[in-house]
Amino acid sequence: MEIPGELRLVATHEWVRINDDGTITVGITEHAQEQLGDLVFVETPEIDMECKAEQPVAVVESVKAASDLYAPVAGNIIDTNADLADSPELINDSPYENGWIFKMQPDDVSDVENLMDPDDYSAMVEAGD
Repeated sequence: MEIPGELRLVATHEWVRINDDGTITVGITEHAQEQLGDLVFVETPEIDMECKAEQPVAVVESVKAASDLYAPVAGNIIDTNADLADSPELINDSPYENGWIFKMQPDDVSDVENLMDPDDYSAMVEAGD
């Protein structure tokens, strides 16, 4: 499992990338999309939605199951990946790049630093989620 080193991750299998402007981009991990199988639908959050950390904000549906996605930190949804409406498989093909799901303006960007690094996440997955 290759996880880009700059990412932070949460136990619910979302990844977080801090952007240059202090916003964050969020998606699901390679491990999560492998467990779900072929994605067939993504319900992205509403833009301008205020959310608390660990609040359900989106849904991904696969041929196997539907899963909630959670806000990794508190903040405001500022953008969603419109390409997922017609091509949810982007998450399967490119979970860390083209398959991003939403962007947030975090209330406090330093909260992201408290999330797991790739090594901690990999150890959690290897231990059985």
